[in-house]
Amino acid sequence: MARPRKPLLSTDRIVDAARSLVDAEGLAAVSTRRLAAELGVSGPSLYNHFRTKDQILEAVADSVSAQVDLSMFDAPEGGAGLDWRTALHDWAVSYRAALREHPNIVPVLARGPGRRPAGLRLADAVFGAMVDAGWPPAQATSIGALMRYFVMGSAIGSFAGGFVDDETAYDPADYPHLGQAHLLAERQDAVDERAFETGLAALLDGLAVQFAQLPAAASRS
Repeated sequence: MARPRKPLLSTDRIVDAARSLVDAEGLAAVSTRRLAAELGVSGPSLYNHFRTKDQILEAVADSVSAQVDLSMFDAPEGGAGLDWRTALHDWAVSYRAALREHPNIVPVLARGPGRRPAGLRLADAVFGAMVDAGWPPAQATSIGALMRYFVMGSAIGSFAGGFVDDETAYDPADYPHLGQAHLLAERQDAVDERAFETGLAALLDGLAVQFAQLPAAASRS
């Protein structure tokens, strides 16, 4: 009886294995030797797909960018104009969800899209949608940058999770306003989610004010 063949080594298999390592152990865990062992292949065989560890991490970062939903930027049916505020909100939520699933890759993503295809498609979609909605190109660029800063910052770590759940750590003599801080950790998800939505709403409210003040606003009303 023929022995079952091992799955062929592919770029996707390498990226999937590397992403799992990054998720579980961080960026430092990734090496060609470690990946070869995880995949059951010889180290040199990886070089047919990636020459360096940095290239592998770039591919992992791009695979995470590819998980972000961009469909909200598609042109609406019936010729209606894009509701840019709703689109930005929904995109930010999807973007944050992808980063929260893979927080250890955020430092690589924070470098910018570089030559990564999915990262460039993401930037193109946001910029193009904002310009089509009526934002001047320079401000559309700023919006893309602003949203990126906000979403990535929210994904780096948990605000609530940074407080210990020991009530004695918050002596009222030293920290008179932190009497309930020990409760934050156990409410981490709710606190962080509310903070994200509060910040996102405030950010979009501010952009809406700026948008209404654009010279072309009168022709859109």
